[in-house]
Amino acid sequence: MKYMLLIYGNEELWNSFPQEELAEVIRQTDALQQELRESGEFVGAWGVADQVNAKTVRLQDGAPVVTDGPYIEAKEYLGSFDIIDCESEERALEIAARVPFARFGSVEVRPLMAEAAPEV
Repeated sequence: MKYMLLIYGNEELWNSFPQEELAEVIRQTDALQQELRESGEFVGAWGVADQVNAKTVRLQDGAPVVTDGPYIEAKEYLGSFDIIDCESEERALEIAARVPFARFGSVEVRPLMAEAAPEV
């Protein structure tokens, strides 16, 4: 089953890391991802653009209305996400606990539904 690991933080957190510590956390992240590649459990990982680049789309009277930002009532926001493919929720939670940024922020684990069919 595929799971999405959503890694949360905020600008204050990201900017608080001394350069050497951030480099070490990134190295640990790369090492975990390589281990998961070798086990066949890693699908991919993506960072997301800063929240100032986000747009929200809503339909109002059937017409799209686009606004800047996610404007969520939270101090933390989505910084990146990984997609893994493993045998159980327990394994997904185990992997999430090993994500280096889990020591500083939070990692949300969500099972993914069926994949959309590729275009024919």
